[in-house]
Amino acid sequence: MNDGATINELAPERRLRRLELTITRRLDGLLHGSYLGLLPGAGSEPSGSREYRPGEDEVRRMDWAVTARTAVPHVRTVDADRELATWVLVDSTASMDFGTAEFEKRELAIAAVAAVGFLTAGAGNRLGAHLMTPDGVRRYPARGGRTHLLGMLRTLLAAPRARVTTDSIALSAAIDGMHRAVPRRGLMVVVSDFLDGLDDDGLGPGAPAWEQPLRRLATRHQVLAVHVGDPREHELPDVGLLTLVDPETGRRREVPTASRRLRERYAAAARQQQDTVSRAIRRAGAAHLRLRTDRDWVADIVRHVHAQRRLGRAHRKGVTS
Repeated sequence: MNDGATINELAPERRLRRLELTITRRLDGLLHGSYLGLLPGAGSEPSGSREYRPGEDEVRRMDWAVTARTAVPHVRTVDADRELATWVLVDSTASMDFGTAEFEKRELAIAAVAAVGFLTAGAGNRLGAHLMTPDGVRRYPARGGRTHLLGMLRTLLAAPRARVTTDSIALSAAIDGMHRAVPRRGLMVVVSDFLDGLDDDGLGPGAPAWEQPLRRLATRHQVLAVHVGDPREHELPDVGLLTLVDPETGRRREVPTASRRLRERYAAAARQQQDTVSRAIRRAGAAHLRLRTDRDWVADIVRHVHAQRRLGRAHRKGVTS
């Protein structure tokens, strides 16, 4: 989509058509049997047991009945469902209305939802959504078909910008809400910048407020965390005196970006913040896909899918060996 037109410069129907063409053209061969490419998980239908491999297997998959009978630790093996229910949770808090490159983060979030929707499209597969809005969470039931997906994308494109308020729903609460609302195992995709719920300075050492809800979600479902970001969240340009505004609170601060020391301190703090987010996602047991407004997001998704498919093949080979 690097042809000079951003998503916001296109009419709604043209935006959707551009997104669909971009995804289907460039992901092409990845669209068939695709949901196995988003995550390497083994699925959810029981198929047997095998001996436990320390360091490779998750303790939560222990088959205690077989372990007790054989006196040797075993884990359950599962086959992938023939039909997939995918649910996406889309963060639209004020920090998502930011972007200094080709897209804003909220535009990139819409592109990610479109990619997930087209990647998981197929016979019997269904897509549902929890969309965070300034007025709460808007829920879409899981349904199949292109029309349903395009309807959700239209809603995202037309959504008003988040208001600076202290009573907006937190990401942690939205994740918990999706966990309660979807009892049957499926693929859960959380699209956010994951800046909500961090410590006051965003640097730790405390765990983000959304880590435990994400972990609870991952105990029942396969979870993909789509982490969207912008280059100015990683480093400051040398542009003299710069006014920065916290999109969540509206607080302003004048920053002398001509100071090399300040820019270096900012970059170091930004790396620490990103490490805090990455570690929390990893501890929660979710797969992690990073997208940035200044990068080729389709290429990043392709790389992720290839990597997860390699992991999936290795996992299935290990199960059958």
